[in-house]
Amino acid sequence: MKVHVIVMPKRTVLDPQGMVVKNAIKELGFAGVQHVRVGKFLELEFAHQPEKFRLETLCRDLLSNPVIEDFVIQSEADASGSE
Repeated sequence: MKVHVIVMPKRTVLDPQGMVVKNAIKELGFAGVQHVRVGKFLELEFAHQPEKFRLETLCRDLLSNPVIEDFVIQSEADASGSE
């Protein structure tokens, strides 16, 4: 069972890494870039589907900093249920 976790800076938090990437992209000739945010993408593989509560606890307590970051959990079960 694969689970994807996307961790991004909160919209209200300054993202200096995103600003550096945006400036570098502009220097490479891509003038249309208005905003860049840099986050983390994690792919976790479990033998069995973990409980939603335990996944959320893992993300909140270990994989993200809840003061400055938000996270989204996407699982194969979610993807197969939306089709």
